[in-house]
Amino acid sequence: MEPTMSKKAAAEFLGTFVLVFGGCGTAVLAGKGVGWQGVALAFGLTVVAMAYAVGHISGGHFNPAVTAGAAVSGRIAWKDTPVYFAAQLIGGIVAGAVLLVVANGLDGFSAKESGFASNGYGDRSPEGYSLLACLIIEVLLTAVFLWVILGVTDVRAPKGFAPLTIGLTLTLIHLISIPVTNTSVNPARSIGVGIFAGSDAIAQLWLFILAPLAGGLLAGITYKALFDDPAASGDFAVADAG
Repeated sequence: MEPTMSKKAAAEFLGTFVLVFGGCGTAVLAGKGVGWQGVALAFGLTVVAMAYAVGHISGGHFNPAVTAGAAVSGRIAWKDTPVYFAAQLIGGIVAGAVLLVVANGLDGFSAKESGFASNGYGDRSPEGYSLLACLIIEVLLTAVFLWVILGVTDVRAPKGFAPLTIGLTLTLIHLISIPVTNTSVNPARSIGVGIFAGSDAIAQLWLFILAPLAGGLLAGITYKALFDDPAASGDFAVADAG
């Protein structure tokens, strides 16, 4: 039986919540101990865990850019995207709020001063990368993420590996781009913590909304044009593929 839209929304909320709380929480609460490599692994592990947990309900997007790419490639209906977007954004913001409460339990903590795992370019980039460099990395790596997702969830792909492959790809993406933008590739992740990180972080959120969406749409369009086989097409669902 096809899950109801309310169940799909709940799955997307929960998956996005765990992604943001797990990945950004590792950066905020344990970053000094685990370093960039540990943060990258944490983001990948959250996707693996939640794809197996609720991917069979909603498809396991947990990211508006993934939903946009899935829609433009024909894997989900456009009419379903507003509910997915809303659930993902709310899940990310609730995760950011809960993380802020936990982090404020440490005397002297400041979300603005610490950056609160927010994304940035220029003087807010971890290594000072320019706006253009950050734009390119976010569009490109989001597209790579979607190409992998669309490929491993294709009904022609080998079965049993989709959640693991997607999680490892997200880990790789973070290893590449944490020094550049602190890695977004997900507007819900960026908004979820960015709105609590001060006015400078909020002023730069536009890039981490538009660039991942552009990358997702680019990948969805090109995958459909280059690789899609209408006779073998199926719904986007990482758990079904995995």
